[in-house]
Amino acid sequence: MTRTPAGPAAALHAGRPSPTHSPKKAPQAMLLPSTEAGRGRPVVLLHARPTDRTMWNAHLPLLAEAGVRAIAFDLPGHGDAIVPDRREVAPRSDVLDTLDHLGADRFVLAGNSLGALVALQAAVTAPERVEGLVLVGYRPHGQPASPRLNAAWEAERTALAAGDLNAAVRAGVEAWTSAGATEEVRTHAARMLHRQLTEQLTHGEPPQAADPLGTGPAALRTLRSMPAQVGVGEHDMPDFHEGGEGLVRDLDTGRTTVIPGAGHLAPLEQPAAFCTLLMDFVRRLSQQSSPAHR
Repeated sequence: MTRTPAGPAAALHAGRPSPTHSPKKAPQAMLLPSTEAGRGRPVVLLHARPTDRTMWNAHLPLLAEAGVRAIAFDLPGHGDAIVPDRREVAPRSDVLDTLDHLGADRFVLAGNSLGALVALQAAVTAPERVEGLVLVGYRPHGQPASPRLNAAWEAERTALAAGDLNAAVRAGVEAWTSAGATEEVRTHAARMLHRQLTEQLTHGEPPQAADPLGTGPAALRTLRSMPAQVGVGEHDMPDFHEGGEGLVRDLDTGRTTVIPGAGHLAPLEQPAAFCTLLMDFVRRLSQQSSPAHR
């Protein structure tokens, strides 16, 4: 496995509203911290908001063994990618720039929640570079939040306002993992969420550059010719089931795949099932691009 160094960065989440405060500085390109394993077609793994690139630790060896070059990034504002000055950021551009640096011209993008959003933004920005999309736990910002999702946000806000970081972490783990999640998964999720919330409290959430997806489905519908697979955890909040169904309609992908026994962080809870879903998708891409299918 190899790593690239961190630079300035930012936070974003497909499940909660984007920061609205005014930017101090214009977006500045950065190289995202990354971990990778294997050789072959590049498959880029983009994590959810409460996590960082370590959510893919179990996936990297499985994907390498399956014959792809798996690359996991820390998105701006997460893990080792810190933005200390609230500089306006564009995670999609950072993903594309870092892939340039890593010598990956074309690739598959696979994302969970925030990662799914950033994958879609990158695909709209540079469709000629994206071979396909695997998107799990997506919810557009404009979709009204369910009582369950609002309660999760409120529990986190209340705990942070009271200065109780541990309570905020517990609320996040309860919200984003299923009741059946293993202790190992919950401990890993808590560690990542604790780090992410600590950085958020220290540096704030930097504002995001303009969203290339816009406010309606028009931009997404330009991706209908791009192969895509949409998934959701069986026990995820209704918001993300609804968001996945809407994304299936916009992308015209046919159906949403339900990952059994998983909550919002479905890849973290069910790494083998997610890798099977992802590799089945990659194999279909290979079949479609073979001479017999041209």
